[in-house]
This record gives sequence, structure tokens and C-alpha cells, in this order.
Amino acid sequence: MQRPGPFSTLYGRVLAPLPGRAGGAASGGGGNSWSVPGSHVQLSGRSQFGAGSTSTGGRETNTVCPGPSAMSKAEEAKKLAGRAAVENHVKNNQVLGIGSGSTIVHAVQRIAERVRQENLNLVCIPTSFQARQLILQYGLTLSDLDRHPEIDLAIDGADEVDADLNLIKGGGKDSKNLGDQWHKGIPIEVIPMAYVPVSRTVTQKFGGVIELRMAVNKAGPVVTDNGNFILDWKFDRVHKWSDVNIAIKMIPGVVDTGLFINMAERVYFGMQDGSVNMREKPF
Repeated sequence: MQRPGPFSTLYGRVLAPLPGRAGGAASGGGGNSWSVPGSHVQLSGRSQFGAGSTSTGGRETNTVCPGPSAMSKAEEAKKLAGRAAVENHVKNNQVLGIGSGSTIVHAVQRIAERVRQENLNLVCIPTSFQARQLILQYGLTLSDLDRHPEIDLAIDGADEVDADLNLIKGGGKDSKNLGDQWHKGIPIEVIPMAYVPVSRTVTQKFGGVIELRMAVNKAGPVVTDNGNFILDWKFDRVHKWSDVNIAIKMIPGVVDTGLFINMAERVYFGMQDGSVNMREKPF
């Protein structure tokens, strides 16, 4: 099987070369996923530290960035992580996967700056409607998986990252175990007619509680770009996430989960003091 390129998640932290999908299934409200080879850089910002990180091995490095601006510490952290991922991983003639969420905005801004400054030839593939609009807004080249089925680098956001660089997609926390700091659950995208049986199956097999994610500015549930629902599974114990992820995706009606397992190689954390920490996944 071909090894995917770097994957970068923006979110106070950036993760790079990941195997597997690049994108954010069941994240926020987007729900799109990429099952293509490529490099996955995950940017995951830790709002409580104003941080963003990128991991790939056991090593950790610091990069000093300009001091914070008038924006909030959380936003500054996201900006640090997003820009670090772009600086360290975006190269000429790449096909980029552009994720969804607040941190990705800073990454796209920097990508557009580099395209203008360095005359880079880049093609961008969105994971959601929001990502598509960002690509168009900043004048970047928009494409899709039909024309470019292989992605060199994917940039997206993550909510929590554990010691093995497994991620919950869909706020920027660095933890020993998933769930230590992120308590909103793991998002699971499901077809609408299956949300009840999927909820029962997951809780019966793995415990915890599942809630149908409800919309804020409209009546009824959140509907993804693909017309599906999002379940938030609040698990009550540490699991072997690779096995759990496969088992959940095998349940009829499940489209994808917000778990990113064995995909990230690097993570960037934007810190309060204006530095960026990079951590690498041990192999």
C-alpha cells in the first residue's frame, strides 16, 4: 500500500506525514473525508496555552515566532501553528488538501502569501464548503479528487492529540490519552436513517453516551455537507483506538469518524510566549 504524504492539522498543533485519509470526516459540521494517499500535517492549537503543535517522532523542537498581536491568545496560537505548518511543509508543485475550521484560515492566508511571493504552483482540494470558499476567496487554484486523486499534503485541525499522535478531529489539546482534556466526544458521521441503531450499537459495544449534535441557528440536528447527521460519542474509558475506529466504521450507516489513527507524523503547538513546539511520532 502506498504511504500517504505529510498530513498537517491546524489547531494550535500541526501534524505531518500521516498515512491514511487526509481530511476531517465528522468534524464541526463538514463531514467530508479523503481516502487517498498523501501527507497529512495536522495543526492542533491548544487554546489553554495559546499553542499549536506538529508531531512526528519522539523529538520536540521549538521555533520562535513573532510576538502575539491584538488577537486572542487562542487565535494567536492557531495562527502560529497554521503558519508553521505551511512554512515547513508546503512546497512548489504540490497538491494540497485544505481542511475545515478556524485554524485553517490562518494556514490558507499564509499559503496565499507564499503563492504571491514565491510564485508557487499549488493545487488545492477542499474538505468542505467552507474550505472551498476559502480557496476561492484567496485566489488559490481549486480542484477535486477526480482530477487530482493523490494529495501531497493535507492541512486540517484537530481537537486533541494523544502520546501516540492519535487525534480527535472536529480544541487543540495535548494529552497522554484521548479524552483527558477534550470532553465533547468523538464525532461520528452517519446517514440520517441510521443514527438510532448506530447510537445503540456503539454504546452497547463500547459504553459511554451518544448525543445527536443539534444545530444552533436552526431547529433540528446539524446536517453535514453530505446531508448526514453527526453523533458525538462521549466515551467513558481509554480504548485501543485503532480497533475501536475500525469496529465503528464497520457498523452499517456509519460514514466516518473523527478519529485519526496512525496518520500524523508531526504536530506543532503554538505557545503563549510566541514559540512553536514540534513533536515527532516515535516509530
